[in-house]
Amino acid sequence: MVEFTTEPFELDTFPPHAVAARKAVDEAGLAVAVGPFGTGAEGEADQVLAAVSKLLRESLDAGATRISVQVSVLADTEAEAGSGTGPDNGAGTGGASTVGEGGTP
Repeated sequence: MVEFTTEPFELDTFPPHAVAARKAVDEAGLAVAVGPFGTGAEGEADQVLAAVSKLLRESLDAGATRISVQVSVLADTEAEAGSGTGPDNGAGTGGASTVGEGGTP
C-alpha cells in the first residue's frame, strides 16, 4: 500500500501535479482511495513500487514542490487466519517504512 500527498495544495481545483500522481496509480492498476489528507492505493508490491517511481517523476515534472510518500506492507489475512497466531505476538504483521519526501532542490 502507498499513501501520498502532493503540494502545493489548491482547494478550488486539482493542480497538474495532483492529476499526474493520480494518473500514475490509476495506470498501474492499483485500487485507489482518495481521502481528505491524501490518497491511498493498494496492489502487488511490484505494481506499487513502479507506480511510486512514476508518481514521483511525473508529479515533480508537473510542478509539485513537495511529495510525501509512505509505503506499508499489509498483513496477508488469509495466511494469518490459517497460522493460528494472533496480533499480540506480532506474527503476520507488516511494518511501515517511509519511502521518502522530496521536492525540487
